[in-house]
Amino acid sequence: MITALKVFFSLLFVWMCYQVINTSIHSSLFKEWDFLGSIPWMQATLWDFYANVTAIFLWVCYKEKNIAFKIIWLILLVVLGSIATCAYILIQLFKLKPGEGLKEFFSKQNG
Repeated sequence: MITALKVFFSLLFVWMCYQVINTSIHSSLFKEWDFLGSIPWMQATLWDFYANVTAIFLWVCYKEKNIAFKIIWLILLVVLGSIATCAYILIQLFKLKPGEGLKEFFSKQNG
C-alpha cells in the first residue's frame, strides 16, 4: 500500500507541476485576475482551496514539532497548493521505516 501511495503521489506531483508550469507559460494569473475574481465559481473554488489548506495544515501542525517548519509548510501550502501537499505527503511516506504503514503515516510525529 505504501509503495502504491508513493507512486500515486509522485505522479500527481509531476502532473500538477506540469499543469501549473504549462498554464503559467500560456496565461498570466495576474492579467486574468479581474475577470477570474468576478466569476462565482472561481470565488467558491478559492474558498474550497483555503478550506483544504486549513485541513492539511492542521495535520502538518500535528506532525511537525518545530514551529519554523509549521510556518514554512503553511506558506508552501498557500502558495503552491496541491504541489506542496503532494510534496509533504511524499516526504512523510519516504520517512516511514520498513514495516510501518498508514497508522504511522498519519500519526507518527516528526522530531
